[in-house]
Amino acid sequence: MRLKLLLLMCLTVLWIRAQEQHDWEQYLNQVMTAEDMASEQWQENYDLLCELEQHPININKTTREELEQIPFLSTQQVEALMEYLYRYGSMKSLAELQMIKEIGPQVRKLLECFVYIGDETKQMPRIRHELIANGRVPFYERKGDRDGYLGDRYRHWFRYQVERGDNMKLGVVASKDAGEPFFTNGNKFGYDYYSPYLQLRKMGRLETLVLGNYRVSMGMGMVMNNSFGLGKIAILQNLGRNTVGLRAHSSRSEGYLQGVGSTIKLGRGIRTTAFVSYAPMDATLNEDGSARTIITTGYHRTETEMEKKHNLHALKAGGTVRYDRGRMHLALNALYNHLDRELKPNKEQIYNYYKPEGTDFMNASIDYGYRGRRWALNGETATDSKGHIATINTISVNTNNNMNIMVLQRFYAYQYASLDAQSYSDGGKVQNESGVYAGLSWQPSKTWQLSAYADYAYHPWATYRESTASHSFDYLIQCVHTTKKWKMMGRYRLKVKEQEHRARLSVEYSSSRFSARTQFDGGCCTSGKAELGGMISENVAYTNDWLRLNAGVGYFNTDSYNSRVYLYENGPLYTYSMQQFYGKGMRCWLMVRASVSRNLMLTAKLGVTDYFNRDHISSSYQQIDQSSQTDLDIQIRWKL
Repeated sequence: MRLKLLLLMCLTVLWIRAQEQHDWEQYLNQVMTAEDMASEQWQENYDLLCELEQHPININKTTREELEQIPFLSTQQVEALMEYLYRYGSMKSLAELQMIKEIGPQVRKLLECFVYIGDETKQMPRIRHELIANGRVPFYERKGDRDGYLGDRYRHWFRYQVERGDNMKLGVVASKDAGEPFFTNGNKFGYDYYSPYLQLRKMGRLETLVLGNYRVSMGMGMVMNNSFGLGKIAILQNLGRNTVGLRAHSSRSEGYLQGVGSTIKLGRGIRTTAFVSYAPMDATLNEDGSARTIITTGYHRTETEMEKKHNLHALKAGGTVRYDRGRMHLALNALYNHLDRELKPNKEQIYNYYKPEGTDFMNASIDYGYRGRRWALNGETATDSKGHIATINTISVNTNNNMNIMVLQRFYAYQYASLDAQSYSDGGKVQNESGVYAGLSWQPSKTWQLSAYADYAYHPWATYRESTASHSFDYLIQCVHTTKKWKMMGRYRLKVKEQEHRARLSVEYSSSRFSARTQFDGGCCTSGKAELGGMISENVAYTNDWLRLNAGVGYFNTDSYNSRVYLYENGPLYTYSMQQFYGKGMRCWLMVRASVSRNLMLTAKLGVTDYFNRDHISSSYQQIDQSSQTDLDIQIRWKL
């Protein structure tokens, strides 16, 4: 049956023309670690990169703020690009990027996925419409589908967006997860999740105006960052530069703001951002009606999950005043939070003792930075309403021999309380951590790149699974060799606290039409009984004027969940696909992307996971009473 489905997918699209290839997805495979892959934040990261690819930046009309949206550019690279445009005027070709020595060949190739050359004098604003609809069909039944879930087993979502040049973006996203009701069982509005948004840009002194759902990042995340986050390898790419800004929320991920926000240029290097939001949140309640935990999964499939839906509301108001002149920037950031229910965590567990509690929260910070020709300093120091401190500081140096060195220091008091802070940390939150990170990225030639880091973290208060103070060490070294058609990568990582070793070896071949990557991922956990795990996988892609095919197969064998492995796969637009495996089995997938016409694109992906050592998959309502799991994703994109 599975083989027939695979053949049917191939035969039905042979007459259709294909388009679009995510060349930047190779970057994700190179900079993500296992923790990054499992993080929900990477769905938002993936959506942002998809959005930049689909709506690239006109490099001849760009601003520093626009370039700072590109997460892998460092402060020095942004500054060098702006200086080149100021000195030599508009670019005639992207080949001119080779003239900017701060931008190496790998970053240059990546940058070309998100920028284009446009003539400002010839461009006229025009209206563009885009509709993307996506659905997933499971060829299996979960326990909750039979008894427990309120809705059917299908997942589907759509996004409709209207754009006018670079100045206006208006749209709505609607989404339903598998098991959620659709126009039934109390859900009279159809989709479980809606995200309307309007974004206006470049209107004189009004730099940005957003209405509806949106996201904000301020400073280095000590007060608020619900926009973009990077992992420990990826942070070496931008050398600790913070992404700042205000943008519409056009994805399906949670954590958005709802209301209005604007950024206004006041002149003389000063601009200010202000926003206000009132949005519902999911929460588990205590018997006295207070909120015990805030839930961010967004699932509303069962009666229990429905009872937690939107039973907490948050009013957020804040903003920033930023001075950016020459090589220096200085900003003041502030955020006020008010909850309509008291937040009262369960303190019977000692690691919850200093979790935020109450109804009102206030945070303020100073964000600062200075960029030299070959070095940069960035930092942010914040306080909460009770005077507890959180600070992060980075210094990066670019040497004459293409070596980048970065040192990051952070101190997050265990009493520091913030609902929206998100920044670099080993423990996953801006609280109860101090540490030092030292990273190095060296490109001795155009074909070789070496990356390495060492990270030390100390947690003065108890953490999950730790009843006393604890510390951790994390080390990684990675080497990449790139030629015109070949790329070879080797990586080793050691986490001392967990006694966890992880390694990756990959060889990749690419030509104008065909690419293939063979990859081995291995893991060993030696805390207690030694456990081993590994996966060998093959990914291939073929592209020509009328067809785009991606396919992959992988064999995995691990002793337990502790030695699990991860596999990143290509997926339809705005669909982040990260698979996690443990046990023994195989994973196979095939994706076809094609354009029926200039405006209509179709994508289909079939994925099969077959386990050799079990007769069921998962547990509770998610349990599947068979050893294999097959899903079909179908996507339609229409542009006019």
